[in-house]
Amino acid sequence: MSSETPPAAGQAGRPAGPLDPTDTALLAELQRDGRLSIRALAERTHISRSNAYARVARMVEDGTIRGFSARLNPRSIGLGTTAYVAITIDQTAWRLVAAGIREIPYVEHFALIGGDHDVLALVRTPDNTALRDVVLDRIQDIPGVRTTRTWLVFEEETGRGVPYAE
Repeated sequence: MSSETPPAAGQAGRPAGPLDPTDTALLAELQRDGRLSIRALAERTHISRSNAYARVARMVEDGTIRGFSARLNPRSIGLGTTAYVAITIDQTAWRLVAAGIREIPYVEHFALIGGDHDVLALVRTPDNTALRDVVLDRIQDIPGVRTTRTWLVFEEETGRGVPYAE
């Protein structure tokens, strides 16, 4: 479950504002453990609780922090099949396609991309039958979708991520 809200249209890649070293320290701690209390967060970053609370509230308000969520193991919750689906769309269909994809169960993330395809979607399903339904019956039914190409994921690892604390 996630309390994350998607960024506003046209906002990708635009920072909300400059972050100072204290903000980046707060973000680094929250990236390590999003369940930290404000008290623990303040102690770890060597600031007062009221300062930590105000800074986190500001970063939530300005969209720097988009939400708090638990990172789940897909297999542990019954999602044994993972795939990336590349989608080619009609040139003017992005908004219509995005609205359609947003409504499809099992699509965890999708992005407008440059290159040979137009959209890349991360799909997690219980099995290959459900994946087939998502790709062939749901995604390909969206007006403006021309073609899809699917890559099955055999194993996943987590990268280092953004080095906020450095």
